[in-house]
Amino acid sequence: MPVTLNINGRSVALDIPDDTPLLWAVRDELDLKGTKFGCGIGMCGACTVHVNGVAQRSCITLVGSVADASITTIEGLSAAGEHPLQQAWVAAQTPQCGYCQSGQIMQAASLLEQNSNPSDADIDAAMGGNLCRCMAYTRIKKAIKMAATAGDLAINVGTEVDHV
Repeated sequence: MPVTLNINGRSVALDIPDDTPLLWAVRDELDLKGTKFGCGIGMCGACTVHVNGVAQRSCITLVGSVADASITTIEGLSAAGEHPLQQAWVAAQTPQCGYCQSGQIMQAASLLEQNSNPSDADIDAAMGGNLCRCMAYTRIKKAIKMAATAGDLAINVGTEVDHV
């Protein structure tokens, strides 16, 4: 029996087992490659998506458990890169290799949805489970603060702006 998921605002029926990790449904069945495989045990955050607006690790989330939920991937945040966090990521030159960045952005978006003006401690607490092998944590924090404080980041994209 197909599993019906609501992903990025559209309903899709997938002929996959209920115990398939959401990560593989997103990447392999729906060809949404922005969500990355990192560790497979929910510890690194590379696979972070939103389920009903809350950051969740898709590698340990079974599709059967989210059939009635609203799921957002990095592509659903803004395919055109217009979300304030995506703009801040560019303006702050945040990524180095970039592999973990979609998960970082999705975790940060969930944080800013719950707390529009997070302190350093709030950011550290919310982002602590998202690992970055390149150690770009200072730039990640800077981009989150830029997104939280800038009304229109489009004018800043491509320029270094110090809000930290």
